[in-house]
Amino acid sequence: MAYTSQYPPFFVTVDLVILTISDGAFSVLLVERGGEPFRGRWALPGGFVQIDEDLADAAYRELEEETGVGGDAVHLEQLATFGAPGRDPRDRIVSTAYLAVGAHLPQVQGGSDAADARWWTVEKALSEQLAFDHREILETGVERTRSKLEYTDLALRFVPPRFTMPELQAVYEAVWGAELDPRNFARKVVRTQDFVRETEEERRGGRGRPAKLYVAGGAVSLWPPMSREQQGER
Repeated sequence: MAYTSQYPPFFVTVDLVILTISDGAFSVLLVERGGEPFRGRWALPGGFVQIDEDLADAAYRELEEETGVGGDAVHLEQLATFGAPGRDPRDRIVSTAYLAVGAHLPQVQGGSDAADARWWTVEKALSEQLAFDHREILETGVERTRSKLEYTDLALRFVPPRFTMPELQAVYEAVWGAELDPRNFARKVVRTQDFVRETEEERRGGRGRPAKLYVAGGAVSLWPPMSREQQGER
């Protein structure tokens, strides 16, 4: 016996806010749409969830299909759900957005139904007329990232496993859009319990002194937090 519902069907998609630091700039991956609607417009990577697919699996699949970036290269977390009527001209479509963060993510080429794909500075991307409601989704992902840098270890997702203090500081400066005092920043990082751990290794190169290398200290939540309000404090 066929089941008849009083509720109309709707579709589910996933969208990806993929962020990295590229050439010193806080950057997001956008794809050029190869089909309608919004052919030729730039958008966040994403697509429809298959009937037998979990949301996170769909996000990883779209990440690989549209950008060639493997799931092991990023930290992936669910961001928010967007379901305003009319957000997609094709039908009633609800999207679950995911935030993906990685270090030194590669240059990419469009795949699947994407005509092209490339990294944009976040500032430039937010000034574009993106497809669907993707500007709103991007704004949400950017603010989530800026906020989580204050109280979690998310900044470490933007650097390689072994990193220098200037490399970590560059993440905060790029994401927050502000210059930080190096000595004050280093002092705050070191005093934050289990945030980073100094290794016995150094990175040599250039004219300056060798730079100490650090690794993640294991903390997930940071205390005291790295407050944006105190970023200029010396």
